Amino acid sequence: MLIKVLITKGEDGYFVASCPALKSCWSQGKTKTEVLQNIREAIELYLEPDPIELSTGTYQEIVELSV
Repeated sequence: MLIKVLITKGEDGYFVASCPALKSCWSQGKTKTEVLQNIREAIELYLEPDPIELSTGTYQEIVELSV
């Protein structure tokens, strides 16, 4: 999956990353490498399903799609 990430440099010198396609998905880091690692983790957590939604008593099937 490819997701566009916007990186800017904040006034404090830290890099700030946001993912416009995922509202409220932001992170920061001291270096570009660090901010990219942090935003990757933030995106993975953002997209992770809620365990409550996965534990209902009805038939469910989890399928992964590549977008």
